[in-house]
Amino acid sequence: MRTKPGGPVDPLVELARRSLAWFVSTGRVIEAAPEDLLVQIPPGPAACFVSLHEIRGKLRGCMGTLEAGEPSLAQEILHNAVAACSRDRRFPPVRPEELAGLQIGVDVLSPLEPIPGPEHLDPRRFGVVVETPNGRRGVLLPDLEGVDTVERQLVVVCRKAGIRPGERYLLHRFTVERHR
Repeated sequence: MRTKPGGPVDPLVELARRSLAWFVSTGRVIEAAPEDLLVQIPPGPAACFVSLHEIRGKLRGCMGTLEAGEPSLAQEILHNAVAACSRDRRFPPVRPEELAGLQIGVDVLSPLEPIPGPEHLDPRRFGVVVETPNGRRGVLLPDLEGVDTVERQLVVVCRKAGIRPGERYLLHRFTVERHR
């Protein structure tokens, strides 16, 4: 389900919204998803990213997991929403007066798939993870504005990981189920 103006509210997005609103106003993490949303969210674990954008579309925070770290997708969303609004090093913590203007997205990830080379990527369809033998890692979600080619996708994700041109790295790809 997707959020549309005047349409139904996506339960994953609503859970992220409630989680970050509670955290921003109280400084505490919601321990359990509200029952009205929990019944609408698939049970079981799943990795996800929660992204926050200002009204004009500018990124305000994004944090997530590549593998599920919580027993359920709902718990993963609760924790990643808090991380996106308070622990993204690129941005100061979200302030209460910003909440009403935030657009929230939840991307649920498929399991990571190792791939032998960039010919197995498509920046519109697949997100990418690069990892060096010494453990430096970069992640880039799929279908991002300004990332239209595999070459651009790899430049951006390698820069995020601090990987220099010519340095060796492993590739993994994944798909996402987008909720807005």
